Amino acid sequence: MDTTLLLTLSSMAKRPCPSQNPTIQNPNLDFDMDDHMDHLLETILLRQTSDSDQTQLIDRAMGLGTLLLEAGKRSARKRASKHNSLAWALPPDLTIKVFSMLDTQSLCYAAATCSMFNKCAIDPSCYANLDLTTDVPKVNNAVVSTMIHRAGKSLQSLKLGVVQGPNVLAGSCQPLVYTIRNSVEVSNFSWNDKRSRQGKESSILTRSCLSPLVGDNGAPGTLLRRLHLYNIERMDNTSLCGALTACPSLLDLEIVGLHVELRQTLMSVSANCHLIERLFFESSKTGRDDSLKSPTCVEFVNNCPNLNSLALRGFKLHDYKVRILVKGFRKLKYVDFSTSYSITGTFLRNLGSSIGGNLLEFLILRDCMHLKEVEVARLLTTIITGDFKYLRTLDISNREGLASESDWYDRCYTSSVIPIKQMLDARPDICLLAEFPSEGSYIEIDQMFESELNSDISLPSQLSSHTSDGSMFMSFSESSYNSDHGSGNEDGRDAGFVVFEESSDEVDFIVV
Repeated sequence: MDTTLLLTLSSMAKRPCPSQNPTIQNPNLDFDMDDHMDHLLETILLRQTSDSDQTQLIDRAMGLGTLLLEAGKRSARKRASKHNSLAWALPPDLTIKVFSMLDTQSLCYAAATCSMFNKCAIDPSCYANLDLTTDVPKVNNAVVSTMIHRAGKSLQSLKLGVVQGPNVLAGSCQPLVYTIRNSVEVSNFSWNDKRSRQGKESSILTRSCLSPLVGDNGAPGTLLRRLHLYNIERMDNTSLCGALTACPSLLDLEIVGLHVELRQTLMSVSANCHLIERLFFESSKTGRDDSLKSPTCVEFVNNCPNLNSLALRGFKLHDYKVRILVKGFRKLKYVDFSTSYSITGTFLRNLGSSIGGNLLEFLILRDCMHLKEVEVARLLTTIITGDFKYLRTLDISNREGLASESDWYDRCYTSSVIPIKQMLDARPDICLLAEFPSEGSYIEIDQMFESELNSDISLPSQLSSHTSDGSMFMSFSESSYNSDHGSGNEDGRDAGFVVFEESSDEVDFIVV
């Protein structure tokens, strides 16, 4: 029975097809073939004596048809791949090189194009720089694991998490902290779609998203140079520190919006990432993380001597801890303590004329709640006298003005006290960002939304701006903090901390 059907179909397959003889044109060939196949199958079915034999024959015929269909698809793909290989101008090695320059999403699109591209896109070098950041939650742990395992030991850069959008650049003054729930609201996605239900994988990254770095005896993280993590709300200290243990070659670490402590993170970095050159860490809760201790600062400085860029934004930092860091790192060129609490500016004293701090090119102190006017004036005076010779960008802007000498609640900005014009005349190569409320427009902290103070003096609402080859951008606006106004200086005084005049050699002992 089956032999008869197979032999009949085989004999039909031996008939010449139109592609073998293009001169023959028969538009009714397809219809004749369908009719013939129907008649043939009916004839064979009539030869079967029982209904079960007929049913079995039909099932086998359908199975054979499925096999022929799949075989035809495979043959078509092979022919298309062969055609693409002949038509594609680049050899496989150059194709892999081109693919390695694509972003992760474009690489995935290319891999889905054809089997030839897919074979090239599987090469580990194509996944050396993984960028899996999105503006809404789309990537889950399974995607991260697949990509990391494809890269293997070739992995050099990994970026994960939710970012605000393409217009926000890391390292800018604009906060990068962003909650997943906010991103869902912006994108009009349903929060239920983010949950794992009915066998669907959740599109939320969890604390184990970095575990593949530790797999295979730590192979994927061995040569990792850059690790950027954005707003992964479920990440914790244990998971992050565990991943850092597998990254001994890390040079660039960026952490934004993670619920991890500064102290534990710095301890893990100093213990495992001795080659690190750049650290950018923005707190998820501005002004609430007071975990950093002096011994941790000393250990960090001693174990990571190559650090040249340090950003700790939104943390509760005292001046003496900041001074340990800034003076201890002898190669430091970029410093950003924006939106940090408790920094008054005393750490800047005698900083620009000695080893440790004298190489600074960027100094960012934007919106530091307790930054004092007198310390800013002292800083600009030292720049005028010749300190900070390599400084190119200085940001001392504050939305509520600077703190007065006697009480940080008393906000102030007096153009006659801060020698901005004199400094720009002496150092035209410096780009100065000094955005303050107009003189006389200050609001008392405890009456922030009630009234403005009167004043006989007012500055223009906007002054001229100069380019980075020389100059200053200065504007004045009125706004207010929407955060906890509790002063970190009170904690310092309660702990018995006293600000002393510091000499230039005061912290030299911390470097081995």
